Amino acid sequence: MTTTTSPVAIITGASSGIGAAAARELADAGCRLMLAARREDRLQELCQELGGGARYHLTDVTDRAQVQALATATRDAFGRVDVLVNNAGIMPLSFLAKGKVAEWDRMIDVNIKGVLYGIDAVLGGMLEQGSGHVINVASVAGHWVMPSSSVYSATKFAVRAISEGLRQETVGKVRVTIISPGAVTTELTHAITDEDVRERYRTVQLTPLDAEAIGRAIRYAVEQPADVAINEIVVRPIDQER
Repeated sequence: MTTTTSPVAIITGASSGIGAAAARELADAGCRLMLAARREDRLQELCQELGGGARYHLTDVTDRAQVQALATATRDAFGRVDVLVNNAGIMPLSFLAKGKVAEWDRMIDVNIKGVLYGIDAVLGGMLEQGSGHVINVASVAGHWVMPSSSVYSATKFAVRAISEGLRQETVGKVRVTIISPGAVTTELTHAITDEDVRERYRTVQLTPLDAEAIGRAIRYAVEQPADVAINEIVVRPIDQER
Protein backbone atom coordinates (compact mmCIF):
# COMPACT_ATOMS: atom_id res chain seq x y z
CA MET A 1 0.00 0.00 0.00
CA THR A 2 1.17 3.51 -0.71
CA THR A 3 -0.18 5.22 2.41
CA THR A 4 -0.38 4.50 6.12
CA THR A 5 -4.14 5.09 6.07
CA SER A 6 -6.72 3.41 3.86
CA PRO A 7 -5.72 4.21 0.26
CA VAL A 8 -8.24 5.82 -2.04
CA ALA A 9 -8.72 4.19 -5.44
CA ILE A 10 -10.64 5.27 -8.53
CA ILE A 11 -11.75 2.42 -10.80
CA THR A 12 -13.16 3.16 -14.25
CA GLY A 13 -15.31 0.65 -16.04
CA ALA A 14 -16.39 -0.54 -12.60
CA SER A 15 -19.93 -1.62 -13.46
CA SER A 16 -18.98 -5.15 -14.58
CA GLY A 17 -16.20 -7.58 -15.39
CA ILE A 18 -12.65 -6.72 -14.42
CA GLY A 19 -13.62 -3.35 -12.93
CA ALA A 20 -16.18 -4.86 -10.57
CA ALA A 21 -13.79 -7.68 -9.65
CA ALA A 22 -11.04 -5.18 -8.90
CA ALA A 23 -13.45 -3.18 -6.75
CA ARG A 24 -14.24 -6.25 -4.65
CA GLU A 25 -10.57 -7.13 -4.25
CA LEU A 26 -9.46 -3.61 -3.34
CA ALA A 27 -12.36 -3.17 -0.92
CA ASP A 28 -11.30 -6.40 0.77
CA ALA A 29 -7.76 -5.02 0.93
CA GLY A 30 -9.03 -1.97 2.83
CA CYS A 31 -9.18 0.63 0.08
CA ARG A 32 -11.78 3.34 -0.09
CA LEU A 33 -13.26 3.37 -3.57
CA MET A 34 -14.75 5.71 -6.13
CA LEU A 35 -16.39 3.58 -8.79
CA ALA A 36 -16.88 5.07 -12.24
CA ALA A 37 -18.95 3.89 -15.21
CA ARG A 38 -22.02 4.90 -17.20
CA ARG A 39 -24.55 2.40 -15.80
CA GLU A 40 -25.85 3.84 -12.57
CA ASP A 41 -27.91 0.82 -11.55
CA ARG A 42 -24.85 -1.44 -11.66
CA LEU A 43 -22.77 1.06 -9.68
CA GLN A 44 -25.47 1.42 -7.04
CA GLU A 45 -25.68 -2.34 -6.61
CA LEU A 46 -21.92 -2.69 -6.27
CA CYS A 47 -21.67 0.15 -3.75
CA GLN A 48 -24.40 -1.46 -1.66
CA GLU A 49 -22.49 -4.74 -1.77
CA LEU A 50 -19.19 -3.16 -0.75
CA GLY A 51 -20.49 -0.92 2.02
CA GLY A 52 -19.70 2.57 3.24
CA GLY A 53 -16.16 2.74 1.90
CA ALA A 54 -17.40 2.76 -1.68
CA ARG A 55 -19.02 5.56 -3.62
CA TYR A 56 -19.71 6.07 -7.29
CA HIS A 57 -19.64 8.78 -9.92
CA LEU A 58 -21.28 8.45 -13.32
CA THR A 59 -18.52 8.91 -15.88
CA ASP A 60 -18.02 8.59 -19.61
CA VAL A 61 -14.25 8.37 -19.96
CA THR A 62 -14.37 9.80 -23.48
CA ASP A 63 -15.48 13.13 -21.99
CA ARG A 64 -12.50 14.87 -20.40
CA ALA A 65 -14.70 17.17 -18.30
CA GLN A 66 -16.48 14.16 -16.80
CA VAL A 67 -13.16 12.50 -15.93
CA GLN A 68 -11.94 15.69 -14.30
CA ALA A 69 -15.21 15.83 -12.34
CA LEU A 70 -14.63 12.22 -11.25
CA ALA A 71 -11.24 13.09 -9.78
CA THR A 72 -12.67 16.18 -8.10
CA ALA A 73 -15.54 14.18 -6.60
CA THR A 74 -13.06 11.64 -5.26
CA ARG A 75 -10.92 14.28 -3.59
CA ASP A 76 -14.02 15.96 -2.17
CA ALA A 77 -15.23 12.65 -0.73
CA PHE A 78 -11.94 11.18 0.51
CA GLY A 79 -9.37 13.98 0.46
CA ARG A 80 -6.96 12.41 -2.02
CA VAL A 81 -6.42 9.90 -4.81
CA ASP A 82 -3.81 7.19 -4.25
CA VAL A 83 -4.64 4.68 -6.97
CA LEU A 84 -6.17 5.01 -10.43
CA VAL A 85 -7.29 1.83 -12.17
CA ASN A 86 -7.79 2.82 -15.80
CA ASN A 87 -9.94 -0.16 -16.72
CA ALA A 88 -12.67 1.14 -19.03
CA GLY A 89 -12.27 -0.32 -22.50
CA ILE A 90 -14.13 -1.73 -25.49
CA MET A 91 -13.22 -4.45 -28.00
CA PRO A 92 -15.37 -4.40 -31.16
CA LEU A 93 -12.98 -6.54 -33.20
CA SER A 94 -13.44 -6.46 -36.96
CA PHE A 95 -11.56 -7.10 -40.17
CA LEU A 96 -10.19 -3.89 -41.64
CA ALA A 97 -11.87 -4.58 -44.98
CA LYS A 98 -15.26 -4.26 -43.26
CA GLY A 99 -14.54 -0.53 -42.84
CA LYS A 100 -16.15 -0.17 -39.41
CA VAL A 101 -14.68 3.29 -38.97
CA ALA A 102 -17.13 4.39 -36.27
CA GLU A 103 -16.04 1.43 -34.14
CA TRP A 104 -12.39 2.30 -34.72
CA ASP A 105 -13.04 5.87 -33.60
CA ARG A 106 -14.87 4.68 -30.49
CA MET A 107 -12.02 2.34 -29.53
CA ILE A 108 -9.51 5.17 -29.85
CA ASP A 109 -11.72 7.44 -27.76
CA VAL A 110 -12.29 4.93 -24.96
CA ASN A 111 -9.11 2.86 -24.93
CA ILE A 112 -6.55 5.61 -25.53
CA LYS A 113 -8.09 9.00 -24.80
CA GLY A 114 -9.93 7.61 -21.78
CA VAL A 115 -6.64 6.40 -20.31
CA LEU A 116 -4.95 9.73 -20.98
CA TYR A 117 -7.83 11.69 -19.49
CA GLY A 118 -7.65 9.55 -16.36
CA ILE A 119 -3.93 10.12 -15.98
CA ASP A 120 -4.35 13.84 -16.55
CA ALA A 121 -7.06 14.07 -13.90
CA VAL A 122 -5.01 12.52 -11.08
CA LEU A 123 -1.33 12.95 -11.89
CA GLY A 124 -0.91 16.50 -10.60
CA GLY A 125 -2.36 15.55 -7.23
CA MET A 126 -0.20 12.43 -6.99
CA LEU A 127 2.96 14.39 -7.73
CA GLU A 128 1.97 17.05 -5.19
CA GLN A 129 1.40 14.47 -2.44
CA GLY A 130 4.58 12.63 -3.41
CA SER A 131 2.99 9.25 -4.07
CA GLY A 132 0.46 7.45 -6.21
CA HIS A 133 -0.18 4.41 -8.34
CA VAL A 134 -1.56 4.33 -11.89
CA ILE A 135 -2.73 0.94 -13.11
CA ASN A 136 -3.59 0.73 -16.79
CA VAL A 137 -5.45 -2.32 -18.07
CA ALA A 138 -4.04 -3.26 -21.46
CA SER A 139 -4.29 -6.72 -23.03
CA VAL A 140 -2.21 -9.53 -24.49
CA ALA A 141 -3.43 -7.91 -27.72
CA GLY A 142 -0.98 -5.16 -26.81
CA HIS A 143 1.82 -7.69 -27.30
CA TRP A 144 0.74 -9.30 -30.56
CA VAL A 145 -1.74 -8.77 -33.39
CA MET A 146 -4.15 -11.23 -34.97
CA PRO A 147 -6.50 -10.87 -37.93
CA SER A 148 -9.39 -8.63 -36.82
CA SER A 149 -7.49 -7.09 -33.87
CA SER A 150 -5.54 -4.44 -35.80
CA VAL A 151 -7.22 -1.40 -34.27
CA TYR A 152 -7.88 -2.94 -30.86
CA SER A 153 -4.26 -4.10 -30.64
CA ALA A 154 -3.09 -0.65 -31.71
CA THR A 155 -4.99 0.90 -28.80
CA LYS A 156 -3.49 -1.58 -26.33
CA PHE A 157 0.03 -1.14 -27.71
CA ALA A 158 -0.62 2.56 -27.10
CA VAL A 159 -1.67 1.92 -23.51
CA ARG A 160 1.59 0.10 -22.89
CA ALA A 161 3.61 2.90 -24.51
CA ILE A 162 1.79 5.56 -22.49
CA SER A 163 2.37 3.58 -19.31
CA GLU A 164 6.09 3.20 -19.93
CA GLY A 165 6.43 6.88 -20.72
CA LEU A 166 4.58 7.74 -17.52
CA ARG A 167 6.78 5.38 -15.52
CA GLN A 168 9.94 7.02 -16.79
CA GLU A 169 8.62 10.55 -16.25
CA THR A 170 7.53 9.88 -12.65
CA VAL A 171 10.16 7.37 -11.51
CA GLY A 172 10.61 7.50 -7.76
CA LYS A 173 7.29 9.28 -7.25
CA VAL A 174 4.41 7.37 -8.88
CA ARG A 175 4.16 3.63 -9.38
CA VAL A 176 2.91 2.53 -12.79
CA THR A 177 1.52 -0.92 -13.56
CA ILE A 178 0.29 -2.44 -16.81
CA ILE A 179 -2.14 -5.34 -16.47
CA SER A 180 -2.37 -7.38 -19.68
CA PRO A 181 -5.17 -9.95 -19.49
CA GLY A 182 -5.59 -12.80 -21.91
CA ALA A 183 -9.02 -14.31 -22.54
CA VAL A 184 -11.37 -13.35 -19.73
CA THR A 185 -15.09 -13.89 -19.24
CA THR A 186 -16.33 -10.28 -19.54
CA GLU A 187 -18.76 -8.25 -21.62
CA LEU A 188 -16.02 -7.11 -24.03
CA THR A 189 -16.99 -9.58 -26.76
CA HIS A 190 -20.60 -8.33 -26.68
CA ALA A 191 -19.47 -5.30 -28.70
CA ILE A 192 -18.32 -7.36 -31.69
CA THR A 193 -20.63 -6.70 -34.64
CA ASP A 194 -18.52 -8.36 -37.35
CA GLU A 195 -20.24 -11.71 -37.89
CA ASP A 196 -17.09 -13.29 -39.34
CA VAL A 197 -15.21 -12.46 -36.15
CA ARG A 198 -18.06 -13.71 -33.99
CA GLU A 199 -17.92 -17.01 -35.86
CA ARG A 200 -14.18 -17.27 -35.22
CA TYR A 201 -14.79 -16.73 -31.50
CA ARG A 202 -17.35 -19.53 -31.45
CA THR A 203 -14.69 -21.97 -32.65
CA VAL A 204 -11.97 -20.99 -30.14
CA GLN A 205 -11.15 -23.91 -27.85
CA LEU A 206 -9.99 -22.47 -24.54
CA THR A 207 -11.46 -21.74 -21.13
CA PRO A 208 -11.43 -18.00 -20.34
CA LEU A 209 -10.38 -16.78 -16.93
CA ASP A 210 -12.91 -15.34 -14.53
CA ALA A 211 -12.59 -11.59 -14.06
CA GLU A 212 -11.62 -12.28 -10.45
CA ALA A 213 -8.23 -13.52 -11.64
CA ILE A 214 -7.46 -10.06 -13.00
CA GLY A 215 -8.89 -8.41 -9.91
CA ARG A 216 -6.42 -10.41 -7.82
CA ALA A 217 -3.55 -9.31 -10.05
CA ILE A 218 -4.53 -5.67 -9.57
CA ARG A 219 -4.74 -6.18 -5.81
CA TYR A 220 -1.30 -7.82 -5.80
CA ALA A 221 0.25 -4.79 -7.50
CA VAL A 222 -1.46 -2.36 -5.12
CA GLU A 223 -0.50 -4.27 -1.97
CA GLN A 224 3.24 -4.20 -2.59
CA PRO A 225 5.38 -2.04 -0.29
CA ALA A 226 5.77 1.56 -1.42
CA ASP A 227 9.31 0.93 -2.70
CA VAL A 228 8.19 -1.93 -4.97
CA ALA A 229 6.75 -1.19 -8.41
CA ILE A 230 5.15 -4.05 -10.33
CA ASN A 231 5.49 -2.67 -13.83
CA GLU A 232 3.61 -5.29 -15.84
CA ILE A 233 1.59 -8.43 -15.24
CA VAL A 234 0.44 -10.68 -18.09
CA VAL A 235 -2.33 -13.09 -17.06
CA ARG A 236 -3.51 -15.78 -19.49
CA PRO A 237 -5.61 -18.93 -19.15
CA ILE A 238 -3.29 -21.90 -18.93
CA ASP A 239 -4.51 -23.15 -22.31
CA GLN A 240 -4.13 -19.87 -24.21
CA GLU A 241 -1.26 -20.12 -26.68
CA ARG A 242 -0.78 -16.43 -27.56
